[in-house]
Amino acid sequence: MSAGTVVPEDPPVGKETGSARSALKPTKGRMMVGQAAESPWMITVFLAVVFLLAWHLVTLRGAFDGKGLTEEQLQMMEFNGDIVRSPDGTYLWNPEKEKVKGIPGPLAVMEKAREELSEAFVKKGTNDHGIGYLVLYTVSRFGVGFLAASAVAVVLGVFLGLNKVLFKAVNPFIQILKPISPLAWMPLLLYTVKDPKWTAILVVFMAALWPTLATTAFGVNSLRKDYLHVAAILQLSWPKRLFKVILPGAAPTIVNGLRISFGSALVAVVPAEMLLGELGVGYLSWIEWNNLDISGVIFAILVVGCVGVILDSGFNKLAGLVTYQE
Repeated sequence: MSAGTVVPEDPPVGKETGSARSALKPTKGRMMVGQAAESPWMITVFLAVVFLLAWHLVTLRGAFDGKGLTEEQLQMMEFNGDIVRSPDGTYLWNPEKEKVKGIPGPLAVMEKAREELSEAFVKKGTNDHGIGYLVLYTVSRFGVGFLAASAVAVVLGVFLGLNKVLFKAVNPFIQILKPISPLAWMPLLLYTVKDPKWTAILVVFMAALWPTLATTAFGVNSLRKDYLHVAAILQLSWPKRLFKVILPGAAPTIVNGLRISFGSALVAVVPAEMLLGELGVGYLSWIEWNNLDISGVIFAILVVGCVGVILDSGFNKLAGLVTYQE
């Protein structure tokens, strides 16, 4: 190395140069973008806003413009109910006819929701109950049918699962009956019980019975034999063997069957109410359609979705408490 060569000094140990620090240190904007990308709720809100905005723009309709129309044409449109005359003499689109012409916008649905929720627990007549009562009717009907089907399915499933020969003999019948739509049973059930209320409950019962029965029998039948051998060595009584060995060991499979049955029963209760004319959320949807109020139909659909989410989240929490983990 020559004498005139200048040797650059090494940076002090533990310190970075300015350019290195700027490259390593994330900026505030970059951190915000990263947090937004990692937050699913922010993405959910963004998608909801985009959907509502697009829905509003697609369904938006401008004010009525009568330019270019003769007085006879305006009178004919008024006679047909397409337009109405305002107090100041101008013509407007008929709001009543707008309800059944095309898909209503989110503002119309929100107004319908406000009207319904403001009278949620009001009874105006025999078949005119508030949305709060209708939700209670649907949930109670669903709860009775689902709980009864779950109890019957678990008991029969345990009995069949412990007897392999009987399980193989009955399994073909279960596989045939399981895919049948619960609504297909409704005419026979209505003819048998002759009561729409009990028919709706039995439709829910049939929807929830077969998935839980099949999965419970399979779970008990596939139970590890070591568990039963240990129970026999300890000379446990039959009730203790059932509640401390069999049911905990088959709990994951049973809970999976209950989840399937839960969804099937929830899907079945709404059309059952619609077809049977029983007061409930399904009845509300059908009545709004008969009244040609599409905003009411959309509101009823949203109520069904909200009720389903609440019930499903509650069921998942209960299922997590009883699920056995090895």
